[in-house]
Amino acid sequence: MPNGQWYPPEWPARIRALASGDLTPAQPRRAATVMLLRDPPQGAAGPTVHMLRRRTSMAFAGGAYAYPGGGVDPRDDDRLVGWSGPSRTAWGERLGVDAASAQAIVCAAVRETYEEAGVLLAGPTADTVVGDLSGDDWEADRAALVARDLSFAEFLDRRGLVLRSDLLGAWARWITPEFEPKRYDTWFFVAALPSGQRTRNASTEADRTVWIRTADAADGYDKGELLMMPPTISTLRSLQPYATVAEALAGAAGQDLTPVLAQARLEAGELVLSWPGHEEFTRRLPAAEQETMDE
Repeated sequence: MPNGQWYPPEWPARIRALASGDLTPAQPRRAATVMLLRDPPQGAAGPTVHMLRRRTSMAFAGGAYAYPGGGVDPRDDDRLVGWSGPSRTAWGERLGVDAASAQAIVCAAVRETYEEAGVLLAGPTADTVVGDLSGDDWEADRAALVARDLSFAEFLDRRGLVLRSDLLGAWARWITPEFEPKRYDTWFFVAALPSGQRTRNASTEADRTVWIRTADAADGYDKGELLMMPPTISTLRSLQPYATVAEALAGAAGQDLTPVLAQARLEAGELVLSWPGHEEFTRRLPAAEQETMDE
């Protein structure tokens, strides 16, 4: 039975172009995404994760399930924000970047979670989180963030809020394959849904959002019922050993953040696409299948 691995038909042609030197890789843009977790009802096993389904009309990964996330706003690099948790320098060491870049990446994670899920990991003090996010004024600010009329640093300053970096745990890092026209260097984070807040589908890119047990989501992928990109299903599988959200958050410190970058090569007349360390995603396409998929 085929699984739900997202594999667009244009990839073989692009892989060949890369292998022949006819395609120059685009520079990846920094990005962040958040696996928002909550514990299941009493008696159920394993945490649930908030996922959104990208609209089928989307040019990239249409119909695929993913987490809230998006690109880093360069304006968040050099303006200090109210900050709680590990220092920017400590975050930089964890993420493999300088302190300013670490702030921007963490800001992107928190901002995108607010933009796409309506959840804000920030509060008026270093040990609190905003509760009620309803109201036209909040929605106006969220819309300004989406439109990039307002930077996240400006938003926090305007609201007098402290970013709760201590509520995030860095989990993984994946880089879009070199043959993709739009590329992202993406850090994956885990976070617990704050008490008093609720998720909603606030994204224009999603037609559905769900709370689903990590094991059930992985099972849906294995059955071919849920379409996902390799980073999504890989991080889902890595969450399955944890029985509670608290365990997952505690386990974040031990996660390997070595960047995962797909490798494409021509081998004995076949196109071979692989992600080092993640053999389940390897695809080998014989010449006949290549021609069929390129038509």
